[in-house]
Amino acid sequence: MNKYFLTIDNGGTNTKAIIFDTLGKQLGVSSFPTMRIEENSGFHEIDLNVLWLSICDAIKKAILDANINPQKIVGISCVGHGKGLYMLDHSKHIFTNGILSTDSRGVEIATNFENRVSEIFSISHQHVMTSQSPILLNWIKNNKPEIYSNIGYVLSAKDFVRSRLTGEVYQEYGDASGNNILNLETKEYDSKLFDFFDIPEMMDKMPPLKNYDELCGFVSDEAALETGLNVKTPVFGGMFDIDACSIGTGVLNDDYFSVIAGTWNINVFPSNKRADLKSGLMNSIYPTGDNLVEASSATSAGNLEMTLQSLMGEEIKNATENNISIYDILEDFLLHTDARFSKVVFFPFLYGSNVNPDAEGAYIGIQSNTTKSSMVRAVYEGIVFSHRYHIEQLLKVLGKKPKAIRLSGGGTNSDAWVQMFSNILNIPIQLVEATEIGGLGGAIGSAIGSGIYENIDEAVKKMVHLRSESIPDSQQSNIYENKYQMYLKLLGSLDNTWDDLKIMQEGLENK
Repeated sequence: MNKYFLTIDNGGTNTKAIIFDTLGKQLGVSSFPTMRIEENSGFHEIDLNVLWLSICDAIKKAILDANINPQKIVGISCVGHGKGLYMLDHSKHIFTNGILSTDSRGVEIATNFENRVSEIFSISHQHVMTSQSPILLNWIKNNKPEIYSNIGYVLSAKDFVRSRLTGEVYQEYGDASGNNILNLETKEYDSKLFDFFDIPEMMDKMPPLKNYDELCGFVSDEAALETGLNVKTPVFGGMFDIDACSIGTGVLNDDYFSVIAGTWNINVFPSNKRADLKSGLMNSIYPTGDNLVEASSATSAGNLEMTLQSLMGEEIKNATENNISIYDILEDFLLHTDARFSKVVFFPFLYGSNVNPDAEGAYIGIQSNTTKSSMVRAVYEGIVFSHRYHIEQLLKVLGKKPKAIRLSGGGTNSDAWVQMFSNILNIPIQLVEATEIGGLGGAIGSAIGSGIYENIDEAVKKMVHLRSESIPDSQQSNIYENKYQMYLKLLGSLDNTWDDLKIMQEGLENK
């Protein structure tokens, strides 16, 4: 009898329900945009009741798309964006909005705590990030005490979805360890961390911890009616989306890096060691039992979407009227230009930076004859330069180049951009057959949890299949090397200026 797995992937940009079989074949998918609420600048929230209803609808549509009997789904896993904050009251009920990982309300709080991070790094092995749950909880404590006092459970994105399916509340190790609330030595919550972030009362609001493949309950009667799933279908721990994408591309050791070009710029590799404080990198618990060493920032493909909206509004309108995707037009453009085409340098810091907290997006090198095409290509290149900046941080820790980089995220939809990654990084880029990589990672967890496969190595071998490999073009790599060095030089020249720019901007706002 055929057996199937359902993954619910609750991402920062889109949320999806995906069906896979035991060989990793993707059979059905349904998605919808993650519905962000932005009532104040930098506040990125989501209505959890609306989210759950949309997920229920997506599950039904994915089952229809796969054309399967839901009784044959033998395991469910939830995957979700890391960071952010999802809260339930003491009765496990929704009482307030969730907070997405792109939220920046706590940037000043995070900066202040990061200045003292040496006090806790030996415990959590994490730097402080703006959207980590302790920062958001600290902000709520000081700005929304009526919400803070009503918190009964603190969850990550996927843990919230799992709780709706089962009625049981748990938190999975990967997310917890990436959120600065877990002692990586003991693999338990640590009161010293909650004291450090001045939220000691939240220690008791943390649910029990579970592994990615550990049984966390069964689909409840209520959830079965809402989703069309079979009652008592097993639901497993699931994964932090970075872990899920890495597992879904078959990255099990430091022979390969996992790079995600999506909402965030994510670059990771598994290791039996941890990055130290001076490296500036993050460490978390990986499904294999190793540490996951991470360099990330909000400097990836989101910059492209925003740039296209501002630069190519007319072109997008014309493409839509002719039933053509603007990305198909850009793909043709990229294929017919190369590293010599654009003389412009772009800093992809529209949503954040990986060089200075105050750094902002910029085009440098624009002249009277600069075309929109040159600026657009510079955006593609600048995003990859930003990935390279992070990857060079990882290389310093690892001490060697990986055999290849397994790429996932929206960037993989463009063959020309994949080749650009290979040329700029000067490392082979490999893609896998599945299009919903995070969903596949979740399905691998379900396959192990349900006993279809004995361990993660066996599951990956059976369910992950390589699709293509892009090899660096030495001539293009040499040109990009010169451009990247200029990118670094320009960044260095501005390093002590970003703060002055921010002061000037704030002064204008107050006039």
